[in-house]
Amino acid sequence: MLDRVAGSWLVFLSLIYRFFMTVLSWFVLLARSSASKDVEILVLWQEVAVLRRQEGRPRPTWSDRAVIAALARLLPKYLRAHRVVTPGTLLAWHRRLVAAKWRQPRPPGRPPTPPALVELIVRVARENPSWGYTRIQGELRRLGHLVGASTIRRILRAHRMSPAPCRVHERDWRRFTRAHAETLLACDFFHVDLANLHRVYVFFVMDVRERAVYVLGVTPFPTGERTVQAARQFTWRLGDRAGRVRYLIRDRAGQFTDAFDAVFAAEGIEVLRSAPQCPRMNAYAERWVRTVRSECTDRMLLVGQRHLEHVLDEYAEHYNAGRAHRALDLRAPLDAPNVVPFPAARIVRKPVLGGLISKYAAAA
Repeated sequence: MLDRVAGSWLVFLSLIYRFFMTVLSWFVLLARSSASKDVEILVLWQEVAVLRRQEGRPRPTWSDRAVIAALARLLPKYLRAHRVVTPGTLLAWHRRLVAAKWRQPRPPGRPPTPPALVELIVRVARENPSWGYTRIQGELRRLGHLVGASTIRRILRAHRMSPAPCRVHERDWRRFTRAHAETLLACDFFHVDLANLHRVYVFFVMDVRERAVYVLGVTPFPTGERTVQAARQFTWRLGDRAGRVRYLIRDRAGQFTDAFDAVFAAEGIEVLRSAPQCPRMNAYAERWVRTVRSECTDRMLLVGQRHLEHVLDEYAEHYNAGRAHRALDLRAPLDAPNVVPFPAARIVRKPVLGGLISKYAAAA
């Protein structure tokens, strides 16, 4: 009972205190001039307009800042601290306005580098990753372009290109494969699931220079002995061409044994193993696997191993002699460099693999 009475008295006293403070604020408001009241109303109106446009933290525009900063100077000192922005913010806005008024115009400075010259600098840096900024500057000077080394550095940084030593290591393997494409072979296995749900493995080798593919065997058991025998047959098939080949890229599969490497080492061919789980280091072979699957094996129902061998032989013949390659200027690997144009009326379609692939040639 006593607790209830004490609580009622506390509520009554708090109401009396709030009423007294409200009446006191009315007397203070009556003592102010009408001009001060009008200014406060304008400021409050502007603050409400800003808050209505925003959800969350208010973000006044430059015009809002100007109005609030100008009218806040006319408010009493104790009212400036209860605005939507602090007095420090008002002072910061004022300093910006003063700085903008007395800021001198920026000098024109150096003219921007022409886009064509920027493309040339980036191209030279990409084609020569071992060249530093000064080396590129000297090469451009020889070509009649006077560019500073700092400008070259800024342009290459804008294109996210590292300095010369780092740029060499970033593209080391790619540059190696491109530089040695004339003397490079690539080999790999890929699997095919037959109609009877048996899985067989296809072993092939690609001549990177000519993009010619040789299917060396199809077997359900890709053992090391079978792979070595296929390698011997391939080296016999190369003949004099083996003297021009210097490197063979392979992965680290268990089928590639030391005896497999010895077969190619006897022909003077060095075997290069790709890093674990890095298919891009054997990109030419991996790309052919994707091609043969998308164009041939994934679009046919292969009933057995002999059927698969026949299909792959026919597709490899088409791939080597009748399929355009972008890396060879849209020629097939075994095409003649000079093609005689035939009249359109004499060109006929020759179906390959039962019409799965089309081949076009001049009519007999």
